[in-house]
Amino acid sequence: MKTITFSLIAMMCWVGVSARTNVSSGFQELDEWTEQCLTDRPYALGYPGNYDGNLDGFYKWYTANNLGNVLINNAGDPFEKSGALSSAKFERDVIEFFAPLYGFDTSDLWGIVTMSGTDGNNHGIYFGVNYLKGMTGKMPVVYVSDEAHYSNYRLCDVQNLDVRLVKSNDMGQMVPEELEKSLDPTRPALIIYAMGSTFKGAIDDQKALQEVLDRHPEIPVYRHVDAALFGGYLPFTEYRDLVSRKVMEFESISISGHKFFGIDSPCGLFITTRNIYDNQNPFDVPYLNANMRMISCSRSGTDPLKFWWLTKTIGVDGWKDQARRMMDNTKYLMSELRRIDWDCWNNTYSNTVFFRRPSDEIVVKYNLANSFDDRFGGNLSHVVVMQHVTREMIDLFVSDLEKCESASR
Repeated sequence: MKTITFSLIAMMCWVGVSARTNVSSGFQELDEWTEQCLTDRPYALGYPGNYDGNLDGFYKWYTANNLGNVLINNAGDPFEKSGALSSAKFERDVIEFFAPLYGFDTSDLWGIVTMSGTDGNNHGIYFGVNYLKGMTGKMPVVYVSDEAHYSNYRLCDVQNLDVRLVKSNDMGQMVPEELEKSLDPTRPALIIYAMGSTFKGAIDDQKALQEVLDRHPEIPVYRHVDAALFGGYLPFTEYRDLVSRKVMEFESISISGHKFFGIDSPCGLFITTRNIYDNQNPFDVPYLNANMRMISCSRSGTDPLKFWWLTKTIGVDGWKDQARRMMDNTKYLMSELRRIDWDCWNNTYSNTVFFRRPSDEIVVKYNLANSFDDRFGGNLSHVVVMQHVTREMIDLFVSDLEKCESASR
C-alpha cells in the first residue's frame, strides 16, 4: 500500500474519516495510537511543529542500510576528531552551513546539534555565565522578558542564577526602559533576547535594548538569542537581519530543529563563536576527543544526519519558499478572522496569531494553545501558522469559528 500523503489524510479527516495504519504493528494499542496521530495531524494548529516534513527519503535510506541497529553517538566536540560510530563530520557540516545564515564568521564559530531548544538555551546561559565570570570574577545577573519561554526561567533555577524578569509591553516585547531600571551596575549582565515570545510571537527589539546597554559601558554583557521557532524561518526572509550576529552583535543563538525545519524529534542548533567556546571551563576527558566544554556528553548522531539531509534536499531556496508561504498564510488567517469580526492580533514578522478563545470543542479539535491576558479581554488562544497549515485548513478553522459564534447567540 502506498504511503498516505498529508493532503489525503487531511481530506479524510475533513469528511470525518479516521486515517488507517498502512502496516499493523501487531499490537492493538499501538495501532490505535498510530491511527489517532494520523487523524489528528492535520488539525495541529496551536503549537509550532512542522507536520509537513521531508524525511521519507531519509528513512528509506536509513532502514535499507539497517542503521537502526547502529548506535550513532556524537559524544565529544564535533570540531575535533571523532570515532567511526559517530556522525560528527555531518554535525560539523550542519553547523558550518547554518552559522553564516545567522551572521557568524566561518573563521570564528563553534556549535553543536542539540537535543532541543531548551538544551540550546541551557548552553547559551551556561556559556554566558562562564564567559562573564571568567572576564570579571563576578557572577552575572540574567535578564529576560516575562513573556519569554519558561525554559529560560527554569534553566536559571537549575543553574542557581540570579534572574530578573523584565516587564514586556502589551504585545510581548521586553520594554527597554524596564531593562534599564532592572540593571545592576555592579555585576555583569547576561541578556536573553526572545525571538518569538511563547504565546504572542513577539520579537524583542535588540537595537533598542542595545541602546540601553550602550548607556552603561561599565557593565560587561553577554547576549543570548532564544530563536527556537523564529530562528528557523527569519534567515530566509527579508527580515534576516533580526537573527544576524553581524547586525545584532549577540554572542550565541539557539534554534529548534523540530519546528520550522520539520525534524520529527526534538533537536536544535546552538551556535556561538570559537572565542566564547575557548573561554569555557574545560574538563579533561581522556576517552573522548578533547577537553569537554559543552554540558551534554552523549548527543544524538541521527539528528545531525537528518539536518544534513534537509540541507541537501530542501536547502536555502526551498526554505525561502516555505517561509514565504507561511507568512502569506499568516496574513490570510488574520484577514479571515477580521472578516468574521473575531478579535485577533499578530506581531510584526510573526507567524503566530492570537485571538479571543473559542469554545472548548474547537480548542480540543485544533489542539490550540491557551493563555489569559486581561489587556486583550481575558481568555485567549493562538494558531501558529506552520508549513502544514494550508489555506484550506484555515478556511475550515474559520468556518468552525463562525458556526461556534452562531450557535452561542
